Amino acid sequence: MTVSAVAGGPLIVRTPKAPLRATVARHIFQRAVGLIPVRATLPDGRRIGGGGAEAPEFQIVRPGAFFARLGRDTKIGVGEAYMAGDWKAAPGTDLADLLTPMAANLTSLVPRPLQRLRGVVDRRIPRRHENTILGSRDNIRAHYDLSNDLFAAFLDPTLSYSSAWFDEATPIATATDLESAQLRKIDGVLDYAGVTAGTRLLEIGTGWGTLAIRAAQRGAQVTTVTLSREQRALATERVATAGLADRVDLRLQDYREISGEYDAIVSVEMVEAVGEAYWPTYFAALDRLLAPGGKVSLQTITMAHERVLATKRSFGWIQKYIFPGGLIPSLQAVEETLAGHTSLRVVQHRELGPHYARTLHLWRARFHQEWPQLHARGFDETFRRMWEFYLAYCEAGFRAEYLGVSQLQLMRAPAWS
Repeated sequence: MTVSAVAGGPLIVRTPKAPLRATVARHIFQRAVGLIPVRATLPDGRRIGGGGAEAPEFQIVRPGAFFARLGRDTKIGVGEAYMAGDWKAAPGTDLADLLTPMAANLTSLVPRPLQRLRGVVDRRIPRRHENTILGSRDNIRAHYDLSNDLFAAFLDPTLSYSSAWFDEATPIATATDLESAQLRKIDGVLDYAGVTAGTRLLEIGTGWGTLAIRAAQRGAQVTTVTLSREQRALATERVATAGLADRVDLRLQDYREISGEYDAIVSVEMVEAVGEAYWPTYFAALDRLLAPGGKVSLQTITMAHERVLATKRSFGWIQKYIFPGGLIPSLQAVEETLAGHTSLRVVQHRELGPHYARTLHLWRARFHQEWPQLHARGFDETFRRMWEFYLAYCEAGFRAEYLGVSQLQLMRAPAWS
């Protein structure tokens, strides 16, 4: 079986025919690269851009196809053009190094008059990606059920698919002990939730089971839910191997279907998959399920609130190819939703943005290293380019501080507040 970017396959194969839009896209691109410290090289050897000889270099392989894809949909077209091989990072240029200046200047690369047309040209999010109970199952499975072998190839032995937390006694930019950093992150989440022996713990978003195992090793009684059949199957095996099956209840269940009462609730990078329309439902569920005096610990990717407002109705490359139905919240959006729909409030938080940039860098290096084995298992070259663009694109977002990641401790506000 060949595994590819099936959802967008025909668009990758066919070059869109939109001469006027392609011409506009060429002018916008030339202007944009002139504003940032990068270079772009055309097939005839001509170079454009604001960077010098040492700047990251953008190598355009097929200009006609590249600008046609950008003209059809700039937000999606850059990634699709990379998947198609219309452009690449030049030899000697790391892809994330090239994308970071773009991420750092994202709001100024398109001329302001054209930005006002966002509501006209942006694609709307397809209805099939809405996070209803049925839609959420499809959205989660589209990513997490790709293959356990895929994720095992580039993740560390904990199989943690979220930002690590490196020992800050050494420079984060050179850290390599990802496994220890992931365990430090998990312990940080559990500490915020106050998980100890006897704690009735609910985890929303099982992953591959390491947090549940770590909590059970503390003596907690863990209920953990996921919508991914692949994740649940492997997590069940790992829990059994750890000898903790009597302490961990693994369920294939939506957070909206959970009942009961828990002393602590944890959820790591799950909020991003909920969708804005369901943020009130999600946070209200945490409030409903939390026992008196309990604590909630969340880890979530964030972005500036004005970016949430500007992009929440539009359809981007990440949503189309990686996380259908996803939307990254802002801290302001989280706090406003909590205040409007729950008795919970953020009482502590820590920021891990640089740690996520490093995590993604290490994942990408491992993905490249393991690619021959993944290719032999049926993943094709379009998938390889899609996945390396995804990892580098996200790394650039965290390096440029366009994205952040927060660990949050939530507790109920006093009745008198």
